[in-house]
Amino acid sequence: MTEELTGRRIVVPETRELGQLLRMLEERGADTVPCPMIAIRDAPDPVPINAWLRRFAKGTCNDLVLMTGEGLRRLLGFARRLDLEPAFRAALAETRKITRGPKPVRALREIGLVTDMPADEPTTEGVIAALKRHDLTRRRVGVQLYPGNANERLLQFLKGAGAKADPVLPYVYASEADDARVMAVIAEMAAGEIDAIAFTSAPQVRRFRDVARAFGREAELRRGLERIVVAAVGPIVAAELNAIGVQVNVIPHDNTFFMKPLVRELAAAFTPGHKE
Repeated sequence: MTEELTGRRIVVPETRELGQLLRMLEERGADTVPCPMIAIRDAPDPVPINAWLRRFAKGTCNDLVLMTGEGLRRLLGFARRLDLEPAFRAALAETRKITRGPKPVRALREIGLVTDMPADEPTTEGVIAALKRHDLTRRRVGVQLYPGNANERLLQFLKGAGAKADPVLPYVYASEADDARVMAVIAEMAAGEIDAIAFTSAPQVRRFRDVARAFGREAELRRGLERIVVAAVGPIVAAELNAIGVQVNVIPHDNTFFMKPLVRELAAAFTPGHKE
C-alpha cells in the first residue's frame, strides 16, 4: 500500500462506516481525526412505519423506490420486530424495485435481491428520468424517504403520472459529536493544524454549519475550510458545500458515492505534481 498521506491530518466526519474509512486513510499513512457528526436512529414513532409495512406485506405496492440502503435496512429491522420480515421479503421480491445509487443496490444484494430499475443517476432527477420510461397509471408506488427530504418533487411527479404514492420515512438523523468537539475541530482547521477533511454526506456539512452558526464562528469555519483540502464523496455533498461558499478540491470522477475512490483521489491530491 502506498503512503501518499503520511503525516497528513485528515478530519473524518463519517459515522456509520467510520472504521472502514479510517482504516483506508491510515493504510495510506494518514493521521486521522475522527469526528462522527451524524447518528442514524430508527424513526421515533413506529406506528406509521408499521402500518406501511403491513400494507406492503399484503402486496399492495406495484413498485418501491429505495432512496438509500439505510432505509431498506431500517425497514427490515421494523419488520423483524413485527414478526413480519418473511412476508415483507416475499412482497419485496415480487415488487418492482427502483434504486437511487449503489447503496440501496448493495442493501438489496445483502438479502439476495437485485434492483429492477436503477436510476439514471443517483439523484431524485435520475429516479424520475428512469420512471418516465414506464406507464405508471394506477400503479401504487412505495417511496422510501430519508431525513431532511420530503421529496415533494418525486411525489408530485408520481401524482402527475397517474400513480398513487405511498411514502415511508424509517429513520432520522441525530447529532453525534457534541458541540464542543465540533468547535475544537473548527479551531484546529482555522489554526492550520489540519490538512484535509473528507465529507461523505450532506448532513455532515449542515452539522458543521449549524454548530458554527450557533456559536457565532461561521467566519472561522469558512477560514478553516479555505486552508485545507476539502473532499466530497459525490456531487450531492459537493453541492451542499458549494451552497455555503466552500470550494471542493477533491471529488471522485468515477464511482462517486463510494469511499475507496474518495480516498484514492484524496491521496492523489497530496502527490507532488498533482493538478486538479
